[in-house]
Amino acid sequence: MTVLDELRQGVLTRSAQETRELAARLASELPPDTTLALHGDLGVGKTTFVQGIAAGLGVEGPVTSPTFTLCNMHRGKRGLLAHLDAYRLESPGQLDSLLLDDFLQSPWWLAIEWPERVASRLAEDALHIELAIAADGTAEPAHRIRLAS
Repeated sequence: MTVLDELRQGVLTRSAQETRELAARLASELPPDTTLALHGDLGVGKTTFVQGIAAGLGVEGPVTSPTFTLCNMHRGKRGLLAHLDAYRLESPGQLDSLLLDDFLQSPWWLAIEWPERVASRLAEDALHIELAIAADGTAEPAHRIRLAS
């Protein structure tokens, strides 16, 4: 079973490290020029997930939330990872001012937090990943990560 198959069924992770490891496995299966739309409330692990994607793409150095910069670019061994936080964008048209198309030269991967803010501009083949806190009755809450169909 591939990690994409696992994600279609939904995966529970119990730590930030497990979330990163899952995302790194996903990165190894992602073809170049893939957009990941990361859905979920504040604090569900979207940036942690991107850290794992970055590790899987061979990015060295810190990967932090682009909340205030809007977009961070990371060069990895496999290509460019663009990490966009659309939370503060007021309209999809504001993406134009970021000049993403000028930077996204193959091979690239684009991870977008808060993609619903720019839904009309997402690639049709974007992979939609839903992240949530799962109350499963244990003392330590788990994170549920699922690839939406």
